[in-house]
Amino acid sequence: MAAPAPVPTAAGPTASGPSAAIYGCSGLALTQAERAFFADADPFGFILFARNVADPAQLRALTAELRACVGRDAPILIDQEGGRVARLTPPHWRRWADVGTMLAACPPEAAEEALELRYRLIAAELRAVGIDVNCAPVLDVPQQGAHPVIGARALGTDPATVARLGGAVRRGLEAGGVAPVIKHLPGHGRAGADSHEALPVVDAPRAALEADFAAFAPHADAPFGMTAHVLYTALDAEACATLSPVVIGLIRETLGFRGLLMSDDVSMRALAGPMAARCDAALRAGCDVILHCNGLMDEMEAVAGAVGPLAGATLARAEAALAARRPPEPFDAALAEARLRALAAEPVHA
Repeated sequence: MAAPAPVPTAAGPTASGPSAAIYGCSGLALTQAERAFFADADPFGFILFARNVADPAQLRALTAELRACVGRDAPILIDQEGGRVARLTPPHWRRWADVGTMLAACPPEAAEEALELRYRLIAAELRAVGIDVNCAPVLDVPQQGAHPVIGARALGTDPATVARLGGAVRRGLEAGGVAPVIKHLPGHGRAGADSHEALPVVDAPRAALEADFAAFAPHADAPFGMTAHVLYTALDAEACATLSPVVIGLIRETLGFRGLLMSDDVSMRALAGPMAARCDAALRAGCDVILHCNGLMDEMEAVAGAVGPLAGATLARAEAALAARRPPEPFDAALAEARLRALAAEPVHA
């Protein structure tokens, strides 16, 4: 993987950018209230879900409308791993197996090529509808007995394999003009609960945790990263990773992550307390940007009241992450599909 461009340590004493938040929206088109809120709140970016997706024309209109609200080329994110986590689905987009299922059907020596092709095809679908950031690769290393929320989404069962294959996912997305988001820092693979529903508490010793977390270290140059709502008692017995200065310090210092660090969705049930307090704790811990996904206006207003503008080193990281979005490289989708079918029997048909 090419060496990353240097990231400045500050953006100047008075420079400031958009609000340190990424928001979802409620439906297929923006309501009048959403347009007014986004124009006033000026979030860094937006994230889309299945509730926001009908067909390509509708989705292109929505992404254009979101950017028009803030008057700039704001990043628009989605979770399009393929398989269980896919927001774009047939009949308008390709159907994908879970990545673990695909890899099981693929000769090990062809795994990197197959993943690169898969995510290059996904990137082409995303760019065609105005989406330029994908929340992938999953770099969590699943462990025996853990909750299946990661499961077949994983790229492997050991840190070295996950790190290596994560590079192929990134190359495919980046070649297609889509910036990747590595997740879930520093690792969700030992969690015994789904953090969408409850706070996972992991009691593994520090040495075992650090062995899992090593899958992220080779991706310290990724433009974006997302935290895990997981509490690791050996690191911080009080606060989950998203809210823990100790764990965010490990992400920055031990793993060396230099990109823009966003929280996982602060509306998930792993977190407790008022929405503003969740945001304040995440920012104080060291997250750069708050991710809020459910599109509920009262919660978004609480987030907006708790976050300020990106500034200083955080703004510099945001600008560097946005610079990772680049025009797609030349690409023949038909040839890529044919080659992927030959490698992995991947069901890429629409």
